[in-house]
Amino acid sequence: MMGTKTTASRTKRCLLAALTATAALATLPEQASAQEILLTGPLAGAPAVRKLRLHREGRFEVAPNVSFTLLDEYQRTIFAGLRLNYNFTDWVALGVWGAYGAVQLPTGLSNEIQDVNEARKNNPDDENCQNLNCKLTLVNLGEDFTEQLGTLDWVAAPQITIVPFRGKLALFQSVFVDADLYFFGGPAFVGVTERADCAPGNDSGDCTNSFDMASRVAIAPTFGLGFSFYVNKWSALGFEWRGMPFSWNAPGFDTAGGGQDNEFPDNEISKEDRQFKFNSVMTISYNIYFPMEYTISE
Repeated sequence: MMGTKTTASRTKRCLLAALTATAALATLPEQASAQEILLTGPLAGAPAVRKLRLHREGRFEVAPNVSFTLLDEYQRTIFAGLRLNYNFTDWVALGVWGAYGAVQLPTGLSNEIQDVNEARKNNPDDENCQNLNCKLTLVNLGEDFTEQLGTLDWVAAPQITIVPFRGKLALFQSVFVDADLYFFGGPAFVGVTERADCAPGNDSGDCTNSFDMASRVAIAPTFGLGFSFYVNKWSALGFEWRGMPFSWNAPGFDTAGGGQDNEFPDNEISKEDRQFKFNSVMTISYNIYFPMEYTISE
């Protein structure tokens, strides 16, 4: 009997607690509000950061640089370039990047193609090119494959730069370097040299004997990101990755122009043979800022 009474008493207390909690929840207001606390004293209205070194604001940036193309199939390009920027604030700048393709280096693949090309053309058993392999490559391969490769001759790219992140980097927990991460974008005007158009019966001549080169200007978007590591008050070391996607005929091959959707070789060289390339460039720069003294925030 005592156990039954104790159990009943506990059950009543649990039910009473549940009813009390339900009633309390039912009486709560639908919206909660809090009182705004106004900060007073010497910190009232103070900025989040004081005495911030503004490395960019109100300064001209002159950055000589060297750039290298990445993931090239047939030929690498080394650019000698210059970037000019005016930094309106510490986080936005307007400027231009220009570069000249100073060095062109055929890749290992191009050298291997030329080795096979020479072996086919110097085959004493096939002086009149009756071999199937020789016939199939007449339009695509001249005497020296490396001389028909397309080149990126120069680039001029007006661009806007946004600097959303900046701070300090610690080296070995003893040396601290001011640094920032920035993004940029704009149009790029690219000087391209590639195999000239040719077609049988045209003034350009038969494509099996025509491996002349022609220049044009390609317009493409350019964009990327970079890091600046400030060495002192007036200079910084910079690293950039840049993309410039556009179509061009890098190897000088006849790859399209005939058949359904112009997807098959047509024994001609034309704009149909240009293929889309996501041209990537890595840049190393030394940035110099004028005036040579940065400003400091309040």
